[in-house]
Amino acid sequence: MYSFMGGGLFCAGVGNILLVISTATDYWMQYRQSSSYMHQGLWRYCVPGKCMTLTDSIAYWDATRAFMILAILACFFGLIIGVMAFINYSFNAFDKTFAAGILYFISCFFVLLAMAVYTGMTVNYYGKRYGNWKFSWSYIMGWVSVVLTFFSGIFYMCAYRMHESRGNISR
Repeated sequence: MYSFMGGGLFCAGVGNILLVISTATDYWMQYRQSSSYMHQGLWRYCVPGKCMTLTDSIAYWDATRAFMILAILACFFGLIIGVMAFINYSFNAFDKTFAAGILYFISCFFVLLAMAVYTGMTVNYYGKRYGNWKFSWSYIMGWVSVVLTFFSGIFYMCAYRMHESRGNISR
């Protein structure tokens, strides 16, 4: 049980760090324009030597930002509850292991929505208009965090099921 929870905490911790870095950095996409490379994130875009805030309220950027923030919050609260379950392994009316697993799955769902919206809209817009662009490392960190938050949920659900099955045997 504790090994599943430890693995879940490790995946969730790394996943949450990657979510924060991915959301905060400016390397979701790189493109070449006028013989120089530029990059942009969810909050700013940068040309050589200068970064500017994205002031346009474009729906898919706003949706991606909102889903990423919700994913960070769900994963963070899942970490807090997961640590509480790991330290004080009690299964009372409020099952912390089950709650942490659900929060990790919710986080995974939100970051998956964010990545799907950003991917679909970016490929649709830039793929048709520009030929020399690519997704960058901040974007890739977002996809890695999808996998990590998913496995965090799996690990915590396995720990919950192990405890549940042991509880039924002893009755």
